[in-house]
Amino acid sequence: MQQTDFDLSGFTPYLLNQAAEAQSVDFSSIYKNRYGMLRTEWRVLFHLGRYGPMSAKEISTLANIHKTKISRAVRALGEKQFLARETSGTDRRVEHLVLRPPGHEAFDYLVEAAAEHERALSRKLGKQNVKTLKLLLKALASRQ
Repeated sequence: MQQTDFDLSGFTPYLLNQAAEAQSVDFSSIYKNRYGMLRTEWRVLFHLGRYGPMSAKEISTLANIHKTKISRAVRALGEKQFLARETSGTDRRVEHLVLRPPGHEAFDYLVEAAAEHERALSRKLGKQNVKTLKLLLKALASRQ
């Protein structure tokens, strides 16, 4: 039997995806217009700025991004002079990615832009609603 009364527009995963995409597109205009970055490049830059030197594999695991996307983002960030590759002192097969000065500058600028994006969201939804939303999103993201 086919369910004809199912409304996709009220389906929670659909709503979550729509909201995430709208927020992501909104914020992406900042890093795309200023630095010509794509979403994965921003996420790689963020992880290096936040956590320091990391391997592409570490970023892939932490950010939950497929390694081929990481590889493309690393290449693009390297071309922009935002990062450098350094061979590990303990294992020559491992390369650590390190932000260069232009990468640090971009990271600092984008962290402030992200903070302003959060403040705008808080003004739109209200501080308590944002707090509740974050708690609910974390609960949904948990795999337990």
